[in-house]
Amino acid sequence: MKERFTLLLLFTFFITITTFGQTKIDISKRELTEKEGVKFQAQTNYKKSQNNEPSLFWQIFGKPIIGAIGWAFFGNYENESHLSSRLTPYPFYDAKSGNFENADTLDGIEKKKNRFRIDVEESYLFNSKELFGNYLEVKIRPFQYLYFQADYHQLEERRNFNSSSLSLFYFNFGYDRIRMNKFNFGWTLGATYVANEVKKAGMSFGLNAEVFPIKQCSFSGSAKWGRY
Repeated sequence: MKERFTLLLLFTFFITITTFGQTKIDISKRELTEKEGVKFQAQTNYKKSQNNEPSLFWQIFGKPIIGAIGWAFFGNYENESHLSSRLTPYPFYDAKSGNFENADTLDGIEKKKNRFRIDVEESYLFNSKELFGNYLEVKIRPFQYLYFQADYHQLEERRNFNSSSLSLFYFNFGYDRIRMNKFNFGWTLGATYVANEVKKAGMSFGLNAEVFPIKQCSFSGSAKWGRY
């Protein structure tokens, strides 16, 4: 079983390498096409104890490990006040908050109001007159706890009278693990699809962060990995 990470694939397109006859996109599509599909095989054996009580191993190690994983990915809503931060109508709507605002600054009525938001982002990717692309991202936020994200990457390359293109799609659930008024950090999990001649689907996982240091200025970064 072999893996291909989409993040590395995307960056590879924008590294200057001298090629002849084939474009970088053609080479990448051929490598993806030649790899065998990932086959999943799972076998579970159940051993039922006579008294149906949890095993000693589960009591000592299982519960703490599950609890730690749950805290790392979702947090503790009783002890982490930032998880109750409310989604803003848009970044800097009050000249000081990014995607979230501190719940302590809101009255009881405001805290109960739910906000729905859609964010659309489009970027032009440029390496040279031969290699360029476009990136479109749509986030649907029904509330502050979870959002749905769709990404579309379109890459184009024209070299030595050859032209090639590659389309990548992501469909993910997203969760902001940290929700502060000037910083948020979270993860995404879902599906990815490579179109054109490749025609392969797989799973994807991503990390993203946004910082809002001063009014009308923000920085964001993300990384995605895919398994086909």
